[in-house]
Amino acid sequence: MTGEPFPPPLRQRLGGRNLHLVGMMGSGKSSTGRPLAKRLGYGFVDADAVIEKLAGRSIPEIFSQDGEDSFRSMESQVLRAIGERHSLVVATGGGVVTIAENWGVLHQGIVIWLNPGRDQLMIRLQADPGDRPLLKTPEPAEALAALLKEREPLYAEADLHIPVGEESPDAVAERILEDLPGVLRSPELQDAPQTTAE
Repeated sequence: MTGEPFPPPLRQRLGGRNLHLVGMMGSGKSSTGRPLAKRLGYGFVDADAVIEKLAGRSIPEIFSQDGEDSFRSMESQVLRAIGERHSLVVATGGGVVTIAENWGVLHQGIVIWLNPGRDQLMIRLQADPGDRPLLKTPEPAEALAALLKEREPLYAEADLHIPVGEESPDAVAERILEDLPGVLRSPELQDAPQTTAE
């Protein structure tokens, strides 16, 4: 990967559409989103970071103090605000796909599912457990399996599915750039309204 901006024709074909990275916690949305945005000349937004800044609290604190429903409401509000902008790569929270109304915003752009698979996710989460409210149980592996069972059919509604192994975020970003032209040939995306860049 050269780090040079991707050829202008791809950006022109995107027409300012946002790229929404979806997937489980630990799937590499933020780490992949940054080099992807750089290559496209796009802006990068981490939706969870925006929520924390607006709330003045961490996401674990929002979960513990207000509950998951309150967090999901904030997440939807932030996603709608992001959706009013264009030419962004957006790293979404792992559960954004569970709220039906969010898909209206997600499908205004292109939805890309980063999917390391359960075993790789467990390796990543054990290496970097962080403070993940939904895995704070005596059996995190079982909790992860339950979340995957619930969410995988929703992630599968993405426009582009990227299986992820042990490769670097730069390499994953490169694969997305290689696969995007095929997605843009789909009739659904060709018919979608495009946003003219300012």
